[in-house]
Amino acid sequence: MSKSHRYATTLTWTGNLGAGTAGYRSYERAHEIAVEGKPTIAGSSDPSFRGDPARWNPEELLLASISACHQLWYLHLCAVNGVVVTAYRDQAEGVMVEDETGGGRFERAVLRPQVTIAAGSDPAKALALHHEANAKCFVANSLNFPVGHEATVAVEG
Repeated sequence: MSKSHRYATTLTWTGNLGAGTAGYRSYERAHEIAVEGKPTIAGSSDPSFRGDPARWNPEELLLASISACHQLWYLHLCAVNGVVVTAYRDQAEGVMVEDETGGGRFERAVLRPQVTIAAGSDPAKALALHHEANAKCFVANSLNFPVGHEATVAVEG
């Protein structure tokens, strides 16, 4: 039996400097992403596209979503398979390519989870569960580009 989940966000452009979009350089790419009851995310475009480097850009948010979804599935799978994770850090990287029209797409993403497990947990199982986490990740399953994994596992002590 499948379940349907709905999500709602509100995006508000805050970059009108007074002349709207009268010219390519006459406006900021600033915007705010809001979800009721949560802190607002300050967004912009990538600095390569006249964006504010102090704000999150859509490409970073996409990569962070992939990383977070994988982590959440991975922790769940470890918990139900007897692998005790005590620390998790991912330094993900994505590659986006522009085409001759100025458009583009993500070509790939690589997650680099660094996992620490408790003594007595199985490091081979901990490593293997990344494959299952990727297969279950809602975000990764919605993408049209590959998500690779370069995971490491360390045992405490």
